[in-house]
Amino acid sequence: MTTTSTTAPAPLEGTALSRVELAIGGMTCASCAARVEKKLNRLDGVSATVNFATEKAKISYPAGIEVADLIATVVKTGYTAEEPPPPRPERPEEAPAADEDPESAALRSRLTVSALLALPVVLLAMIPALQFDNWQWLSLTLAAPVVVWGGLPFHRAALTNARHGAATMDTLVSVGTLAAFGWSLWALFWGDAGMPGMRHGFDLTISRTDGASAVYLEVAAGVVAFILLGRYLEARSKRRAGAALKALLELGAKDVAVLRPEAAGGAVREVRVPVARLVVGDRFVVRPGEKIATDGIVTEGVSAIDASMLTGESVPVDVTVGDSVTGATVNAGGRLVVEATRIGADTQLARMARLVEDAQNGKAQVQRLADRISGIFVPVVLLIALGTFGVWLGVTGDTVAAFTAAVAVLIIACPCALGLATPTALMVGTGRGAQLGILIKGPEVLESTRRVDTVVLDKTGTVTTGRMTLREVHAAEGTAEKDVLRLAGALEHASEHPIARAIAAGAEERTGGLPAPEHFENAPGVGVRGRVEGHEVTVGRFPGALPENLARVKAEAEAEGRTAVVVARDGEALGVLTVADAVKETSAEAVRQLRALGLRPVLLTGDNRAVAEAVARAVGIDAGDVIAEVLPEEKVGVVRRLRDEGRVVAMVGDGVNDAAALATADLGLAMGTGTDAAIEASDLTLVRGDLRVAADAIRLSRRTLATIKGNLVWAFGYNVAALPLAAAGLLNPMIAGAAMAFSSVFVVTNSLRLRAFS
Repeated sequence: MTTTSTTAPAPLEGTALSRVELAIGGMTCASCAARVEKKLNRLDGVSATVNFATEKAKISYPAGIEVADLIATVVKTGYTAEEPPPPRPERPEEAPAADEDPESAALRSRLTVSALLALPVVLLAMIPALQFDNWQWLSLTLAAPVVVWGGLPFHRAALTNARHGAATMDTLVSVGTLAAFGWSLWALFWGDAGMPGMRHGFDLTISRTDGASAVYLEVAAGVVAFILLGRYLEARSKRRAGAALKALLELGAKDVAVLRPEAAGGAVREVRVPVARLVVGDRFVVRPGEKIATDGIVTEGVSAIDASMLTGESVPVDVTVGDSVTGATVNAGGRLVVEATRIGADTQLARMARLVEDAQNGKAQVQRLADRISGIFVPVVLLIALGTFGVWLGVTGDTVAAFTAAVAVLIIACPCALGLATPTALMVGTGRGAQLGILIKGPEVLESTRRVDTVVLDKTGTVTTGRMTLREVHAAEGTAEKDVLRLAGALEHASEHPIARAIAAGAEERTGGLPAPEHFENAPGVGVRGRVEGHEVTVGRFPGALPENLARVKAEAEAEGRTAVVVARDGEALGVLTVADAVKETSAEAVRQLRALGLRPVLLTGDNRAVAEAVARAVGIDAGDVIAEVLPEEKVGVVRRLRDEGRVVAMVGDGVNDAAALATADLGLAMGTGTDAAIEASDLTLVRGDLRVAADAIRLSRRTLATIKGNLVWAFGYNVAALPLAAAGLLNPMIAGAAMAFSSVFVVTNSLRLRAFS
């Protein structure tokens, strides 16, 4: 997820810079983004980063340059540019429309139609037994819309590139398919290929004049279908790149109950309004289970706030009058009245959304090897084809033989195997990954897996369960643990506090049943109290001195960051319960597997150091590799610092607070049991929520990347070896098409080996 961009010229000293974000249209590959970026950075004082995934350009420019100049520069390069419309509050009824993606739907339709039409063309050409009288005219009927309509994006891009003196894989796809299709048209209408009895066999004999009786419609149609498949897979990955930001913003509440004064009498009433209509100073009500609408200060009520979705903290935070609360967190206890202090873009949620956006705009998709080489490969192939035609025509004077050899050069260089190299390996690798609980978003995320040497592990929800759990029960002398659990569980079962729910669930599981309290009430500053089986019971803090053994247990638990709760009956301490976020059973084994891959595990958390070090000891992470008490926005800084030290960093997390760090890391892995924002900001998703899958994900990614590179090496090697044969007239176009088909079969077979990964 690292950035690969053209080095921009340094801004003029003392010059105040303005900043703008432009939406760039018309880019079809990472090399397009690099070309736009290069052109913009040639302007004096301009610093630009173009992100192909988000189709945006972040530009800093000095006085004297206008936004119109920047747009004009992009247009002159062959693409479109415009300023995105200003943000406006989203209405609830508009939310479903945000999920629509007409561009991807159109590409999927183009791929589906092209594949259905191309399949019979390929089968008829490659299996002589299927050929019947006039089969070639059916092939023409089926192939024509594939080449013209299905390949239109490639032809359009090739034409645009040609106008600006550039060439990409689109150029080769367009020239190769049109050459094969054009030759077929000539052979059908003016040659001998249109005869009713014509058959398309695998004749390996070399002939200079047999081109008039051969058609290459399967080449033209098959290449278009295969390349469209690769583009569709790439488009899906691009579409997901912007989903992290949407997932972040959707965490917030949609509407809120605001307190408005009545016209007379000084009374207030609740009015439910969209969150966008909140203003600083508004007082609003938050009931148990509701999200807090925006950042503010509690003016009424006492409660516990579950901030785990936003901050990653496993322990709910008790709040009372005067305490600050954060938008998008959940009220897990009593009714609160909050006064809004920050709204809109100033809230913590919005600031985190900007962090994710900046991180995503700072990363460019790794350019595929095929795109990087095509800048040289395509012009060389075109020159070889022209040279072949000229040499043959000059030496033999045979126009048919010359054109046949030139077409053979273009067809043998047609990137059929190149088009299959990435998508087939990716499909097989991701299919196998899905069976193992691993989701790989696309080929652009695999490049760094081989070089990763440090893996940063979020604690809550990644190494630990992310849920409060009853850990230990310590009873006073002469008291049975079961009695302590029954009394505590009976009271806590009536409470909505997350710690209370953990105690109640643990007590019910260990005792088999809980009595009903005769009386229950929340006791601010104490906990809960009530009457159970005729006794006055309190659960929480104990005002008096504890027996020595219970005092020791309480002190040890708190020193390790666990929550210690005292249970008392009729004013006498009966026991101490400890509650904590439990370490997952598989985490220690996962850390061992990561070490076996040569990775250094680092624990990163917002919890206090005592909790973090206790978890680290449990899973086998060195104390020196524990980074604790980190605010959500500081996690990005930790990842950047490790990268500045020369480390290639993988980040594993599950919370919204991890999203920006996941996007910043060289490789982001999200736990599938976590938030949508973390999952969408990551490169790999571990569906099962088992940390051991992180090691499997890295191994599978490395294997898939190696397969892709092996496929590309074969495809390019095949082209390099076959081009001289075609130019020398040792391959007629039919043999070239068969050789190209063999190359594709090899690539597919090599990719299928990933099915055996375990």
